[in-house]
Order: sequence, then structure tokens, then C-alpha cells
Amino acid sequence: MIKVQVNNKEIIITGHANFADYGKDIVCAAASSIVITSINACLKVQNNYLTYQEEPDKLTINIIGDDPTCSIIIANMLDMLTELAVTYKKNIEIRRN
Repeated sequence: MIKVQVNNKEIIITGHANFADYGKDIVCAAASSIVITSINACLKVQNNYLTYQEEPDKLTINIIGDDPTCSIIIANMLDMLTELAVTYKKNIEIRRN
């Protein structure tokens, strides 16, 4: 299961959806596309808005800046991941603190 932990200025994404075999998993592909596109968009708009760290089966996003456009992009990212979690309840979970 993909787990998305949303804290104040930190988003931690861990795990694998296990919807299908590696390389054929549409839930992982969707989540990855949503997150990577959102990170790249923020970095294009405001290079100092966020930092991220990739580890095996873990991605940590830290919000370090203040930009209204990037805030909307991150909110949209979380909305899209939430919609994915509604459809694929066994494969992705969103937790907010």
C-alpha cells in the first residue's frame, strides 16, 4: 500500500500500491505521475519552495518557501492523491496530521 503522510510542512510518501506486478501497476504509475509533475511544477515556479529526498520506497517533500501558486499546486496534488485513494482504497492511504 502507498501511504501518504501529510504533516504541517512535510509530506512523506512510502510503499508500493501492489495493485499489479511491478511495471504494470496503474495505481503506482498514477501516484508517481501526480507527485513528480507537482514537484517539477513547483520547482519551475519557485525554485526555493520545496526540497525533496528520494530513498528506496520513500519520498519526502519539505515545504521551505512561501508561494501562492506552489501552494495551489501542492493542494491539487493532495486532492488528486485523495481521489485516487477513494477509488483504490486497498492500494493508497492518505493521513493528515
